[in-house]
Amino acid sequence: MTAQPVWRKSSFCGDGEACVYVATAPGSLVRVADRADPAHLVLATTRAAWADFLRAVKTPA
Repeated sequence: MTAQPVWRKSSFCGDGEACVYVATAPGSLVRVADRADPAHLVLATTRAAWADFLRAVKTPA
């Protein structure tokens, strides 16, 4: 049985439905979707690339 990703809702989306969800599963991919439904996957990237992205957006300009 393959482990299913656990989707987490962004803490920045508030109560609206325009939210970003992120999921990890065993392996090297991070999945990013515009809703908690995996059928609406919009991006899959490596954990290293995701960590680089998060560092970049958290760094003050």
